[in-house]
Amino acid sequence: MEVIRSVKDMQHISNRLKKEGKSIGFVPTMGYLHEGHLSLVRRARNENDVVVVSIFVNPIQFGPEEDYARYPRDEKRDLSLLEGLADFVFIPDVKDMYEEGFVTYVDVEKITTHLCGAFRPGHFRGVATVVLKLFNIVKPDRAYFGKKDYQQFRVIERMCRDLNLEVEIVPCETVREKNGLAMSSRNVYLSKEEFEDAGIIYKALSYGKSLIEGGERDSKSVISKIENMIREKPTLKKIDYIAIVDPMTLEDVKTIKGPVVILFAGYFGTARLIDNVEVML
Repeated sequence: MEVIRSVKDMQHISNRLKKEGKSIGFVPTMGYLHEGHLSLVRRARNENDVVVVSIFVNPIQFGPEEDYARYPRDEKRDLSLLEGLADFVFIPDVKDMYEEGFVTYVDVEKITTHLCGAFRPGHFRGVATVVLKLFNIVKPDRAYFGKKDYQQFRVIERMCRDLNLEVEIVPCETVREKNGLAMSSRNVYLSKEEFEDAGIIYKALSYGKSLIEGGERDSKSVISKIENMIREKPTLKKIDYIAIVDPMTLEDVKTIKGPVVILFAGYFGTARLIDNVEVML
C-alpha cells in the first residue's frame, strides 16, 4: 500500500494504471474510517484491479458554523485499517487541492435545494466540486458511495450523468451498529446515552416502512408517527426533517403510489445524524 500526498503524483500513477489497462476502484472518504467505509473498500477490492482510497476533509462543504475544525481525524489509524485492502491512499493537502485563487465550483441544481441542501447552504456545491476534482485526479472506472448519504449519492450520480463522466457510481448498503444506528464518523460525538437513544432513528424509519408496506399511502400520517417515536428520546436535540421522497428526483411525495425513500436528519446532542430506508412497492 502506497500513500500519495501530491495531486500531480496521483495523476501520474492513475495515467500509468490506465495505460496498463488496469481498472481503478475508488472510495472517496473524509477519514476517521469505520466499518461502513471498509465495506466499500472491500467491494472495490473485489470488483477492480486497483483500489484507491482518498482521505480528505473537504473545507468547502462545511458551513461557517459547522464542524470542519473538530471533524475527527486519525491518519495513522486509518492507514492501519486500509492495510491489505487499498493499493493507494491519496491524502492531499488543502492548498494542493484548492490553489490560491481557486474560483471554479460545480452546482447540481434542483435535487440539492431540498432535504440537507435546505439546512446546509453550499454543502452540495462543495461535495460536487471536490468529487469532480477527485475523479479527474484518480480517473476511476467505478466509485463507491454509501447509501446512508442518500442525497449525496443521487447528487453525484446526477453530476456524472449530466457531465458525461465515464465513471460508474456504485451505491452500497448502509452498515449499522448493533442498535441500528447508521455508522458515521460523527458518531464519536455521541455520549453513551445519546448513542443508545439514536438507535431509535432506524427503528422509527423501519416502522414507517412497515406502515407503507401495510397499505398506508398518506405520507403526512407516516411522517407524524415516525416523528412521535423519535421525539420520545430525551437526548434528541432537534429534527431538521423527516421526509418521504421520490427515489430519483428527491421531491416530496404526498400520496404514496410507488417506490419511495424515507429520510431523517436531526441532532442527538451535538451530532447531526442522517439516515434513510428505501421502500419498494
